[in-house]
Amino acid sequence: MTALLRYHSGLFLRSQRWLAPLLLYAALVAVGVRPGDPVLGSLGVAAAGLLPVAAWSARICLTQEAAAARAVTAAAGGRTRAHLAALLTGAGWPVLAGAVAVGAVTTTGDLAGTGGPAAPLAGLLATTACALTGAAVGALASRPFVTATGWSVAGLLLGSLLALVTTGSPAKHAVTALVAAEGAARPPWAPCAAAVLLAAVTAAVSCRVGARRE
Repeated sequence: MTALLRYHSGLFLRSQRWLAPLLLYAALVAVGVRPGDPVLGSLGVAAAGLLPVAAWSARICLTQEAAAARAVTAAAGGRTRAHLAALLTGAGWPVLAGAVAVGAVTTTGDLAGTGGPAAPLAGLLATTACALTGAAVGALASRPFVTATGWSVAGLLLGSLLALVTTGSPAKHAVTALVAAEGAARPPWAPCAAAVLLAAVTAAVSCRVGARRE
């Protein structure tokens, strides 16, 4: 699995397709977060902005290989493991970007009354929840479920929007826990755990369907 993760990460970085989602995320954070703003609200904005970026990243990693190269990778490492490695790569890099954003926001934001170390912890949990929820959206809007580019992009946009506004979404609960917080930060453990479960179930279904269809 380590070799497959390195392979997909290498493809992702060398292709420079990561630039577009990264620049989108940087723009969202730059527009939505200002130095000196209350840190919890700013962390909520940074977490919410990561969801569509993670969905986009997951789709990139699932579709970046040509059909012939994908067949070779599947033959060498196993179809299920190769698909899972692509999903993990697509989810892992947004989590890293979210961690960097949390560091920047907590450094420049107003920490008054947030409980100190609880604020960055809450931000990390919220960004992780949003990244994993976004990766689940990206998995469902990509192969093997959706192969047409137009429908896939439409699915990414609609799925990301629904994941941010639908009651019961781990991402919505995580962002709301930060934006609506009054006083000390309360790390959103439950939404993060729910996002982990959602991502795991989605990955399992995606790998199983992919193994049957491709």
